[in-house]
Amino acid sequence: MRAAVVYNPVKIDLDAVKAVVDREQAEAGWDETLWFETSKEDPGRGAAQEALDAGVDLVIAAGGDGTVRIVAETVAGHDVAFALLPSGTGNLLARNMNLTLDDVEHSIHSAFTGDERAIDLGRIEIRKEDGSVARHAFLVMAGVGIDAKMLAATDEELKAKIGWLAYVKAIVVALRDENVLHLRYRLDDGSRKRLKANTVIVGNCGTLTGNILLLPDASIDDGLFDVLLLSPEGVGSWLQVIAKVVLENGIIRRTPLRKLFGERPIDALNYVQARRFSARFETPQEIELDGDGFGRAVAFRTTVDEGALRVRVPQEG
Repeated sequence: MRAAVVYNPVKIDLDAVKAVVDREQAEAGWDETLWFETSKEDPGRGAAQEALDAGVDLVIAAGGDGTVRIVAETVAGHDVAFALLPSGTGNLLARNMNLTLDDVEHSIHSAFTGDERAIDLGRIEIRKEDGSVARHAFLVMAGVGIDAKMLAATDEELKAKIGWLAYVKAIVVALRDENVLHLRYRLDDGSRKRLKANTVIVGNCGTLTGNILLLPDASIDDGLFDVLLLSPEGVGSWLQVIAKVVLENGIIRRTPLRKLFGERPIDALNYVQARRFSARFETPQEIELDGDGFGRAVAFRTTVDEGALRVRVPQEG
């Protein structure tokens, strides 16, 4: 048995990680691990493909959400296990799978000795302004609207210095925009519907940074997307949305109070489920996947690749 580590050199302490990997591979009786470095020009796809070509049994993605997404996209569907050594400000997949953050020893130990959990992968086709189509995968969410505009406005240098607080400035910039999407969308084989919305998010799982539960019923292995259609109008409507997400989803649903209060739907925030979701916009819109911007789209189509990724998780018991 042999593992490979695909790592972002900016995100990890390579010497420290190598020391832990050497110890864990020896204790597990595995062969010497292979190491593949990402670069700015190739943030992981080439490195992950090299690992697959070498015939490894396990690929460990060591880096932020972008590294994790690209490596997962490359190895999904192959007969190889996938593990995480999360770093950075987001770590969205790790958070949604309740994996340990900021603990190299635990993460690497789980990679070599843990159980496997098959999870879904989101596949997306993005049609650009010039008519070209880009195909990608996502693990957590694909979004169009205020979230994508926020990411497009985020200062990466500021983010590197102060982490998630850099998003505050970006949120202010995004909210100054008109933030109205005119679109036609379709769920599975249903009829096309028209909608005026602020944000559309197609989620494979539901928790964001800060433990914000945006999609409360989303599950990473149910073969379904949970789609959020957000259309607030005015300050009062926004306050209802914030109360729904922060108080009801974030607190009440996680305690016995859920039985007392029950579900309280609001007009500005709608959830639907589907295996496939497509949308076309009247004007090009910013789009994001797992917290990374992917430019402007005039349309997109998503499908669930059910159970496509075998993720190493800590052993039970």
